[in-house]
Amino acid sequence: QLQLVESGGGLVQPGGSLRLSCAASRFSLDYYAIGWFRQAPGKEREGVSCISSSGGITKYADPVKGRFTISRDNAKNTVYLQMSTLKPEDTAVYFCTTISSCTAVPTIFSRFGSWGQGTQVTVSS
Repeated sequence: QLQLVESGGGLVQPGGSLRLSCAASRFSLDYYAIGWFRQAPGKEREGVSCISSSGGITKYADPVKGRFTISRDNAKNTVYLQMSTLKPEDTAVYFCTTISSCTAVPTIFSRFGSWGQGTQVTVSS
């Protein structure tokens, strides 16, 4: 079961930054594209960003473009989402999962791993 564990969420003021981590303990992430998704209260889960297995391709949803940066450290078997200039509308539970490929902003239909618990990000003053 390809399940990942998210961490790094928290409460941050508007304009602040957070770095989320997505780690695997039971398999190697080396060969997988990874997607970050988020789900705000009352809204559908949406794709935020993705990164190819090599790290050479990244995609971002328009609302986060220029503010979020996805990266991976295969030696640490971890994918990161650096979030800067956070806005209240970024408040959501953030999830990561393996996806089929990173050729476009991921959708829930491109994932083939399991959903984890997610990590809560709250942007509020």
